[in-house]
Amino acid sequence: MNEPIPWPVERLVAQLGRWSADRGPLYRLLAGALCELIDSGRLPARAALPPDRVLADRLAVGRTTIVAAYDLLRADGRLERRQGKGTWVTATERGDFPVAVSPTVNPLFVAYLGAPDRVLPLACTAPHSPPLVLADAYTRAVSRLPTVAGGTGYHPLGHLDLRTALARRYADGGIPTTPDQILISSGGQQALALLVRVLLCPGDRVVVQTPCYPGILELLREAGAELSTVPSGFDGLDVDAWTTMIKTVRPHVAYLNLTHHNPTGTTVPPLVRRRLAEVAAAHEVTLIDDTVLDELSFTGSPSSHRWAMEPTVRLFSVGSLSKTVWGGLRVGWIRGHRDDIATLAGLKAVHDLGGPVLEHLAAAELLPRLDSIARERSAELRQRHDHLCGELTARLPDWQFRPVSGGQCLWVRLPGADAAVFAQVAMRHGVVVLPGISFAPGGECNDRLRIPFTAPERDLSDAARILAHAWHAYRGDDVAGAVAEPVHVGPGRVRL
Repeated sequence: MNEPIPWPVERLVAQLGRWSADRGPLYRLLAGALCELIDSGRLPARAALPPDRVLADRLAVGRTTIVAAYDLLRADGRLERRQGKGTWVTATERGDFPVAVSPTVNPLFVAYLGAPDRVLPLACTAPHSPPLVLADAYTRAVSRLPTVAGGTGYHPLGHLDLRTALARRYADGGIPTTPDQILISSGGQQALALLVRVLLCPGDRVVVQTPCYPGILELLREAGAELSTVPSGFDGLDVDAWTTMIKTVRPHVAYLNLTHHNPTGTTVPPLVRRRLAEVAAAHEVTLIDDTVLDELSFTGSPSSHRWAMEPTVRLFSVGSLSKTVWGGLRVGWIRGHRDDIATLAGLKAVHDLGGPVLEHLAAAELLPRLDSIARERSAELRQRHDHLCGELTARLPDWQFRPVSGGQCLWVRLPGADAAVFAQVAMRHGVVVLPGISFAPGGECNDRLRIPFTAPERDLSDAARILAHAWHAYRGDDVAGAVAEPVHVGPGRVRL
């Protein structure tokens, strides 16, 4: 009972987050990060830390850095080290309290929590600033508030004006929809969380693409679901493999992200979507269709949802304004059968009683202009996409990627490299990127990086320059005489 508990190295690396992005000796930065994990209980008593050389390899530092950090924490009583037995967290009152829910360790969410000072944060793909029309939408919403906000203000389904506007938008796209088929959520992530909570029990089988959006992977992990994966690469979803998987394992749910897939950027044609829906219907598999990125097409025409018209499939479409408009506008939604939507609303009411009315009214004001907003946003993204492609081609010609037709990121292959280790090197040079293992439930894609093109072009140029220096350092190239150029990383801050 008192034996140390092995703590996986990849879990610890993810928990450490941006541990080396500050200034100072690496061993002191690492010791400070470990100390914070121990004192907060996120690294519990008796947790056995990875061996020196193993952790050194994963953090891309020398073994002496790990030894020095462990020695500091042993000296102040937080760690025990014994020859031949390893290193573990001491069993003191500080670390003995239980942690009821295992917190996320996915680098995506760790990156959201970390401070961006002194690094370029390329882990998040949300727009970097809201469009001007958002302020106007709020102004209009405030002026309407006295006439539409009667009653208690609690709307578990979401305000009727917004649900009506969304139903009209679906109908205009060829999918007849009524307001009672729409549930408004606090962003797409809450929509997915509600669906996972209602649809799944521990042990239920779910089919996902790999790589896959980390947000759904964290939710499925938390729910105790069993995952079956189907590859999605530079050529998109392996449709034959997906069909075979559905027929073979007969999952309870399948999660799909078919337009501008995060992170590969690929899109599945409408006729293929119809086939997927037919297969799911034939085997009574519920589909979750993540459409958050559908509007961001470089061709100027948003993708059609018509594949959802397969009448016998149980399908939930998840949408959001966070990628098209702004991440700070926490408005998402679920479209489904009215009975399912009523069930979801009951769960949501228990958690928050309903969303913010003013935000819902502002979103309703935006929807008639959403196509125009999406075209402007997509045109901006296309320009930044082309700029990033040019920078990577010029500075890192051995990296492999394909340009995309929409979305927010490039999926890059690093030849002969461990992307998780390289990401540690890149962070110490001044840029945070997500390695492929963040998107793969089975630890695949360890030679891949996701690089968003959502940042301004100057930041993308800086990021490519930093990544090139980090790549040379990672490979041990002889770059004698090469001096890092000043890199802008925020107002009033310059990193060399």
